[in-house]
Order: sequence, then structure tokens, then C-alpha cells
Amino acid sequence: MNVLEEWTALVCRELGVDPALLDRAAVLDLTKDVAHGVARPAAPLTAYLLGLAQGAGTAPPDALELLSRMAGDWEKATAETREDS
Repeated sequence: MNVLEEWTALVCRELGVDPALLDRAAVLDLTKDVAHGVARPAAPLTAYLLGLAQGAGTAPPDALELLSRMAGDWEKATAETREDS
């Protein structure tokens, strides 16, 4: 077991989260997309907000994919917003 697996298991146990519900690779991909497409500090914030939405039951089923797409489109979307101003 590597450090990331150990940490994930420990955090899941402490928070009462079933590790089988976690798609760690997808979450890491999301944070990578946000860090590179938006800003590094936005990555953990986005993961936290996704967790809040998941816990509240308000996240759409494709939330990870949606947020990754949004991060990939961020530069274009913000450029269009600046042009409209």
C-alpha cells in the first residue's frame, strides 16, 4: 500500500466514508484539470465544493465530468466574458 492509499483509507475511516464510493483517480484528474485550467488554489476548493454537493445530494450524476469540462473551457469562457464587457 502506498502513502496515498494509506492516507485515503485513514481519512475514509475517520470521516465514516465507504472507500468503495470513492473514485480517487477521477477526483485526482478533476483537481489536475482545475489546477491547470483555472488556478492551483481552485483545485482543492473545487474538490471540497464537490464533496459538499455530493453530501447534500445536489451534485448531478456527471458532476466530475461537468467540472472537468468547465475547467477545460475556463480560459475560453473568461475571454468571452471579458470581450462582452
